[in-house]
Amino acid sequence: MKRAAILIIFLFAGAAVNLAQQQRAVVTDRTAEKMLLGRHLLSLQWISWDHFGSAVVTKKNGVYSIKGEQKGRGNSDYLKIEGVITRIEKKEFTFEGVIETKITHINGGLPCRREGQMIFRITGKRKYWRLVEMDNPCEAVTDYVDIYFR
Repeated sequence: MKRAAILIIFLFAGAAVNLAQQQRAVVTDRTAEKMLLGRHLLSLQWISWDHFGSAVVTKKNGVYSIKGEQKGRGNSDYLKIEGVITRIEKKEFTFEGVIETKITHINGGLPCRREGQMIFRITGKRKYWRLVEMDNPCEAVTDYVDIYFR
């Protein structure tokens, strides 16, 4: 019984250390890090480019988290994002987590979920990071998920 308890403690401790190490971000550009931290406007073109949602990037113990939402007006459409940022570079960041959208006229109005590693990138003179993986996994449409500079 005592051995089982000790084994369980070691397993949980090892898993917690491993998880924390995996979530720590690699930061190659401190200016980009400062630009990313904080509250940002968030949008999906199917919902609105006039009425934004918001996303917040926080840092705790070297782990960068992002959580945000945009809601449709007068309907049940939404965009949600939540996860950790694993890499921050001058023009992009890598995100590990979930992006979920629900758009009335896409996927039969059912939620569409992306999970895993995704990249947000700045291109040209844009004042936002755009999700690189733009192809909607639930229907043959293109999603522009944008996170705007502060």
